[in-house]
Amino acid sequence: MKGGISGLAKINAKKAEFLLTALILGLIFILAFSTRLFSVIRFESVIHEFDPYFNFRSTKYLVSEGFYNFINWFDQMSWYPLGRIVGGTVYPGLMLTAAVVHWVLHFLNITVDIRNVCVLLAPFFASNTAMITYLFAKEVDDSKATGLVAAAMIGIVPGYISRSVAGSFDNEGIAIFALIFTFYTWVKSVKTGSLYWCAMCALAYFYMVSAWGGYVFIINLIPLHVLALLFTGRYSNRLYVAYSCVYVMGTILAMQISFVGFQHVQSSEHMVAMGTFGLLQVYVFSMWIKSMIGSALFNSFLRAAIPTVLVTAFALAAIGQATGYISPWTGRFYSLLDPTYAKKHIPIIASVSEHQPTTWSSFFFDLHILTFLFPAGIYFCFKKLTDANIFAVLYGITSVYFAGVMVRLMLVLAPIACVMAAIATSQSLRTYMKFVKPKPTRVSKKALVDFPVQREIGYVLVAGVTVLLVLYVYHCTWVTSEAYSSPSIVLAAKQPDGSRIIFDDFREAYWWLRMNTVPESRVMSWWDYGYQITAMANRTVLVDNNTWNNTHISQVGQAMASDEDFAYKIMQRMDVDYVLVIFGGLTGYSSDDINKFLWMVRIGGSTNPDIVENDYYNARGEFRVDSGGSSTMLNCLMYKLCYYRFGQVYTERGQPSGYDRVRGAEIGNKDFELQYLDEAYTSEHWIVRIYKVNPPDNRG
Repeated sequence: MKGGISGLAKINAKKAEFLLTALILGLIFILAFSTRLFSVIRFESVIHEFDPYFNFRSTKYLVSEGFYNFINWFDQMSWYPLGRIVGGTVYPGLMLTAAVVHWVLHFLNITVDIRNVCVLLAPFFASNTAMITYLFAKEVDDSKATGLVAAAMIGIVPGYISRSVAGSFDNEGIAIFALIFTFYTWVKSVKTGSLYWCAMCALAYFYMVSAWGGYVFIINLIPLHVLALLFTGRYSNRLYVAYSCVYVMGTILAMQISFVGFQHVQSSEHMVAMGTFGLLQVYVFSMWIKSMIGSALFNSFLRAAIPTVLVTAFALAAIGQATGYISPWTGRFYSLLDPTYAKKHIPIIASVSEHQPTTWSSFFFDLHILTFLFPAGIYFCFKKLTDANIFAVLYGITSVYFAGVMVRLMLVLAPIACVMAAIATSQSLRTYMKFVKPKPTRVSKKALVDFPVQREIGYVLVAGVTVLLVLYVYHCTWVTSEAYSSPSIVLAAKQPDGSRIIFDDFREAYWWLRMNTVPESRVMSWWDYGYQITAMANRTVLVDNNTWNNTHISQVGQAMASDEDFAYKIMQRMDVDYVLVIFGGLTGYSSDDINKFLWMVRIGGSTNPDIVENDYYNARGEFRVDSGGSSTMLNCLMYKLCYYRFGQVYTERGQPSGYDRVRGAEIGNKDFELQYLDEAYTSEHWIVRIYKVNPPDNRG
């Protein structure tokens, strides 16, 4: 009877544990989704940033025209007069995911506009990421408690929220889910050696390849894990089955993405994976030979075989490089290995703010307490090494390096930082809760006391961890609300009385372009705004955020950096009808074209030696817009387009007319007229300025 009651109690305890775990995960799912809705609540359901507008436009085309037409879509409105083959130059996973969600909802008679699907897709996948992080952390630490803590942490961590708020319709919105899903299934594959989990891992990797170029991190980290297990004596048949199946199936599937194609077996970034696959086959073959001929003969065999294998591998690599079969590393990959490479050789990459090295303050801002719980989690992993722990440690160490090199890759670090912090938190609470509630001995039934203040120390440390977690929640909520939930397309500022003022100049200007220019109009702007102009104004642009043709972008940079006479020749050659610039001198908007101007000079000068950056500094080496600025700077096209008629405007009390609130200076060239362009439109707060290019026979 007692056995039956005991068994029933165990069953009821398991049911209660399952229900409690499901309830907590459900709350985390809702929390991860809802905390990303600040932008929708404060502003409206709108797409953020720049790149997402191309994704949104492409998704609308996919939904309306179908997958076949999308894959074969030639976009004539981009990169005039070159155009763009969209299907072969994108990772289609994001667009397909949004389209499938839209089709499923409509199949269920739930009418949702495709824009709202795109706006809410990232928060939905962030919730899914929290769920898969629970499974991944549980596999690494073999503890449900650790999994729950990790899921809760990643649900609100700013480093991930920065690219997954509502309206952030970018590749990373689904890619981080695919990344963690791939890692979870890989760990399961190594643990079980199951073909089912290998197939799941290959499918997860395929989804990652379809979503984001960051898949290269996966295809290098997994081989690194295999090599680590191989050289530390932890080889098993499970590892052989897992990597062989995942690599073969994953490669075949990845090659189905047009943008990837044969790069997966030809580019240098993928050679580590291929080499590891070959090494694993050689190792297993040698173990089979050893079992057949015995140890004595095997040593002789090794002495002859190792040099042969090394020479053969080296020869194949050399032939591949010499014939061009193995393509060299890309500039973006070099910039990860050498942070100074892009600035020296590829200014277009270095000009992007998210490609800059990460500051120490950014680590704390995006991770908070995870910055010091992360190394503690590494320590706990080393205390009890398993195949899964080793993978987590390798993931953590490599992601710290890449996150330090490029601020955008904080996204890759955030999930493993949450897992490691969860391990540290869970292990610490597990240890000190024993002090708070010691187990009784069998003899005396009294609590074990190892030292006099054991319980007090337990209370203090548990309370300390609790306070840290509360502070983490407070910090994450504040950062999400204030820093990562303001769409760049709609700007907001606080007035002295505390009220908010909305600057809707971007949409206002794009709508003017759409309604007041002929559909065939061609607009020249810096590449940052190309996607938005095409998607919102429905007008053809010369360059956009794809940045695939440095020479073409250089032409725009040269036009902006030259005087009006030379710039007009470039604009005539490129059939430009309108020029659009972003100016923040009136409102104090710092992300304007004057602050980006030196990158235009550098990129323009990369193909035209007449454009020299030093010409835009004064004799003291200063970049200035006031009377102390260089003559070249004060007379270039960008300066004139931004400051045209600005010398007549008073921006601040006590300051002269033409006072630039961003640069904190009175402009040095006020009284000038434009010879080849006419002001066509200036938005309400002067943030967007549009000029019409006069044809040769109508010049003023």
